[in-house]
Amino acid sequence: MARALDPELLAEARRIQVRADRMVTDVMSGGYSSVFRGSGIEFDEVREFAEGDELRSVDWNVTARVGRPFVKKFVEERELTVLFLLDMSASMAFGTRPQGQPVRRSAATTAALFVGCVAFAAARNNDKAGLITFTDRVTRYVPAKKGRNHVLRLIREACEPPTSGARTDLANALDYAGRVQRRRAIVFVVSDFLGDDFTPKLRLLAQRHDVIAVRIRDPFAAGLDRANGDVAALPNVGLVHLADPETGRTFLVDTASAAVRARVRANWQAERQRLLEVTRRARVDLLDVATAGSVADPLMRFFRMRELRGAKR
Repeated sequence: MARALDPELLAEARRIQVRADRMVTDVMSGGYSSVFRGSGIEFDEVREFAEGDELRSVDWNVTARVGRPFVKKFVEERELTVLFLLDMSASMAFGTRPQGQPVRRSAATTAALFVGCVAFAAARNNDKAGLITFTDRVTRYVPAKKGRNHVLRLIREACEPPTSGARTDLANALDYAGRVQRRRAIVFVVSDFLGDDFTPKLRLLAQRHDVIAVRIRDPFAAGLDRANGDVAALPNVGLVHLADPETGRTFLVDTASAAVRARVRANWQAERQRLLEVTRRARVDLLDVATAGSVADPLMRFFRMRELRGAKR
């Protein structure tokens, strides 16, 4: 049975569609296609030797094992598959309102906009795109397909609100992606990466696919100082009640205490460093996308970095 479509959800999806499409048209043209290319040809199967086959195509291992000649068959691999793993846990609903400024996009809305931008770029390159959404379980799997209509479906799915009270199990989502996506793909893991250890599953997925970790974070939640990119201090605003959106636990924090602010700063720094080390060990690129500012800008910097790295090889 088809789900009833929420008018507000459709309106949000439409806004994201327009913004993402405009960014792809004006800013990202050529960046995606220059970084992500098809692999040329891909092994398909072996078949028995037939008249006209070239000797260089003979699979000598199979021939020796079976006792009659077999050749390798290849198919031309023109298109790519892009797969998004999208975190829909409760923490993705986070968003702040800096003093005297409008509310920033939530992490979830920023993630949906990111998915829209890359999915439109994939569609323009005639590539397929698919989506897996997850919390502490996989909540939806949309197999990869081509076309703008399919991109619009991905955006609608990405605009679903985060699940209230739902925790994050990234390891389970990574494992699921490895099981359903058998052929090599470009896998964007879009999350705030707040959860239990997922290192072994990330390494395993990266052995088979080109995996990019996309960290979506509100600058305040990440403790970021936008002036210099360093870790900022927790502001001194006295006693503050804080709540963990995924567990419901509440905390009373004395931000007037220098020791408390120093401990929070150290924890922020350690968390950022931990993810950086995890992705380095897994040979996975890490892309930071903030809820403030343009989504296209960090994407273009990422594309340029990949181009430069490819040129040096």
